[in-house]
Amino acid sequence: MGVARSGEAATGREPGARSGRRDQLLEIAAGLFATQGYAETTMRDIADATGILAGSIYHHFSSKEAMLDELLRGFLVDLHERFAAAERENTDPQETLSTLIRISFSCISESPHAVAVYQNESATLQRQEAFAYVGDYGVRIERIWLRVLTAGQEAGVVRSGLDVKVAYLFMRDAIWSAVRWYRPGGQLSLETVADQYRDLLYGGLF
Repeated sequence: MGVARSGEAATGREPGARSGRRDQLLEIAAGLFATQGYAETTMRDIADATGILAGSIYHHFSSKEAMLDELLRGFLVDLHERFAAAERENTDPQETLSTLIRISFSCISESPHAVAVYQNESATLQRQEAFAYVGDYGVRIERIWLRVLTAGQEAGVVRSGLDVKVAYLFMRDAIWSAVRWYRPGGQLSLETVADQYRDLLYGGLF
């Protein structure tokens, strides 16, 4: 990625400029993948949205698949690391669960396109060898949540008769589906949404 390609040295562009354009391309591609679907998005769509020739994208990414890979891999590695750190650093399972919830909503606010692409495409992608890691990270993340919920049962803060796998699936889908309606910078702050969900989860409706 960092090796200069033929002809780049003569352009006078600084590495930071190339990196900035690369980041811009990835951000625009992420938005298109999220809104119109990965399969339906072409390199020409990405180029048109960026205002460059389609062939120029290949100076930064070898393929559309490479763009999707960088987007998803970066998102999943960061998400797993943040969840794993929360589990390591908290001894109170209820506080750990609250932290996992806050991290999840933070990701929706910080990286809505990556979240939406993961939500929309992961079931299909994880059946492809090149994207097998998508399913692997899903399993690793699930195990963290299940360990925290199980620890909560052992501590008496989560109902003993609750199936923690079912509880996790309900929470996972409720949290991540918020990417479809939550708008960063809107009337509801990230903290308000996270706290509202946590209060509903812990206190119920009635």
